[in-house]
Amino acid sequence: MSGAGPCARTSMTFDELYDRHFDFAWRSLRRLGVPLADLQDVTQEVFVVVHRRLPEFEERAKVTTWLFQICLHAARDRARRAHVRREVADGKTTDSLVSEQDNAERLLERRDDVALFESVLDGMTLDQRTVFVMFELSDLTGEEIAATLEIPLGTVYSRLRLAREAFRRGAERVVARQEQALLRREGAR
Repeated sequence: MSGAGPCARTSMTFDELYDRHFDFAWRSLRRLGVPLADLQDVTQEVFVVVHRRLPEFEERAKVTTWLFQICLHAARDRARRAHVRREVADGKTTDSLVSEQDNAERLLERRDDVALFESVLDGMTLDQRTVFVMFELSDLTGEEIAATLEIPLGTVYSRLRLAREAFRRGAERVVARQEQALLRREGAR
């Protein structure tokens, strides 16, 4: 997409916004549960909306808050469409997060950590996951989240509390399963 000049309400061109915030949109969509197989298409959909709506953006809000809201809508739309498809993990989830300089052991540990994290996030409701990602990973304030999602501030903190609890329980379950599998393997020797 070729970026037009700056719009009347923001000094940033589409190309500048795309270059500065593509990684943010990609990470936000992934954290909101968009599978890798769909990530490129959904990110493209986000930036189509951004291109169309950039003239309406006013710099009173942070660009990332506005962009996250668009990502959230795109992730929800994708989830609604996904119920008719079955997804198969492609094993590439963590490949892009690994430096070539890492040794094999660190690579495996990082893949395990990211897989654990994604597994726990997948176990949350979308409402909880959204608030958790916005607050814990995107560093938005409760007030910014409430404004973005158009919900009361108390609801933000209630969902965040529930999400943190769900995250803790989910992590404990995954770790317990891993420990049981390790014990079974050692017992089989």
